Amino acid sequence: MCDYSLHHVATRPAKIDDRLVATKFSNSITRGFAAVGQPNVAVCLLPGTEIAFDENVQCEPSFGIGILPNKKIGQRLARFRQINMENAVTHHDALEFPDGQVVLLTRLCDGQRATVLQLPANGRPAATEHTADAPDQLPASSLS
Repeated sequence: MCDYSLHHVATRPAKIDDRLVATKFSNSITRGFAAVGQPNVAVCLLPGTEIAFDENVQCEPSFGIGILPNKKIGQRLARFRQINMENAVTHHDALEFPDGQVVLLTRLCDGQRATVLQLPANGRPAATEHTADAPDQLPASSLS
């Protein structure tokens, strides 16, 4: 899925072996993933999608205060999931790490690169691109 704040950004579904980069989109108030070389197209992940980062993940501090150092997660593998689904006007897209840490995508530091390792078995095949005029309408699901 792509978070609610990406409705004005062109999107496409993730595919296995996609090379992703954490990006702050120019028409949005949030961060997400773009394909390397396509900075203006958000790559949407289904819950359960597994990704591997090139290096240990870093995110902004919880309070977003610029004087605090970035938080080092100390992990490279993550599974995409959605949280806070009962609240329609908050960010839902998150990564869950093997040690149980959950980090909102919008808190990831820009420029971090990752590769899509595996799509969820119950997900739709990634076949078409979506634009801002036709936002992604994939069904929501949760991690088991």
